[in-house]
Amino acid sequence: FAIPVYLGVTDPAVVKSLLKYRYQQIEGAYHNAKQQDLAGALFPMVTFDGIESHNEWEITFEEIHRNSSIAYAIYNYTHLTGDRSWLENEGSEVLIGIARFWADRVHYSARNDAYMIHGVTGPNEYENNINNNYYTNWMAKWVLSYALENIDTVAPEFQTKLNVTAEERKYWQEIVDKMYLPEADVTDVNGVPRHVFVAHDTFLDKELVPVRDLDPKHLPINQHWSWDRILRSPYIKQSDTLHAMYYFPDAFTEQQKRDNYEFYEPFTVHESSLSPSVHSIIAADLKMADKSVEFYERTARLDLDNYNNDTSDGLHITSMTGAWLSIVQGFAGMRVRDDQLHFDPFLPDKWQGYSFRFLFRGRLLSVAVDQNGSHVELLSGDPLTIDLAGEKLTLEA
Repeated sequence: FAIPVYLGVTDPAVVKSLLKYRYQQIEGAYHNAKQQDLAGALFPMVTFDGIESHNEWEITFEEIHRNSSIAYAIYNYTHLTGDRSWLENEGSEVLIGIARFWADRVHYSARNDAYMIHGVTGPNEYENNINNNYYTNWMAKWVLSYALENIDTVAPEFQTKLNVTAEERKYWQEIVDKMYLPEADVTDVNGVPRHVFVAHDTFLDKELVPVRDLDPKHLPINQHWSWDRILRSPYIKQSDTLHAMYYFPDAFTEQQKRDNYEFYEPFTVHESSLSPSVHSIIAADLKMADKSVEFYERTARLDLDNYNNDTSDGLHITSMTGAWLSIVQGFAGMRVRDDQLHFDPFLPDKWQGYSFRFLFRGRLLSVAVDQNGSHVELLSGDPLTIDLAGEKLTLEA
């Protein structure tokens, strides 16, 4: 959540320093994986020195999708800046360490002829010790695929140090080809047929009562319900299955995103600061303007309005960055595709306009969207060709 904001508003060296911070913890990450009798690197949820400092087993040992987020940070930096130097040097050791962890953490199901990941907590922290969380499995598959795509470009020093064998590569590719990612035909809360990716093995067996049917006095549920009741419920703390679609919107069709959004969002209580911005951005991608604005307002005012009754614990950096991302990635539809900036902006009905500046590969750009249209200006740097709502424009400072 923070890295794309930092890349947009400050020097990329700031983000590289965050990546270096993780590399400096690589020995601790190896130790964490070894503690679970696993290969590779498991980066900590909470740490002072790289060794895991969190003491809740369902987080420390099960919320292991955090590993994939670190690999995604490397991808995000490389994808947005075009700078491969980190990926091809120190970053390669982080990426390969995470890939080796996933390759050991999966198991093969002979009955399904598929690789599975059991005993995890997905992004939805209101379900623990589940099997085959869609997001966890999808991201593990992506990490292995990303490692395979980039291993041959790694600097010779790290090629020698990491020594990824042909046998390893073959095994990783087999996992990629056979990762268990089930789908199902369902009916959403409004009676509309949907085809969805199954959140985990038993989600569809729950009593699927939407959030709208809950007594508002029960919200937030983590302050009113016992933990066993929360675990038995269908309620989703924050984007879970949908989070893969936020990270990689172009990997899914519009219908896939719409079906999963319409099915899962009604069960989402948004009791995490991470949740509203993701739903705002996906809603914008689906041209659901009212929903996008609704969730933007929630992320922007999360602490101001004390939505989750926890502002006294401190402010949430993820809602602060989420507000920026909701405008930039959501309303303005900014993406990088094939090394080119794309915008697909819309203006909320109640708004007169919005504007922002951001940095992109050594250039400073200004974007303004108002009732007269959309305007992108190159303020400094070399000429740049962009795509604005399907139209190619070449900008000069």
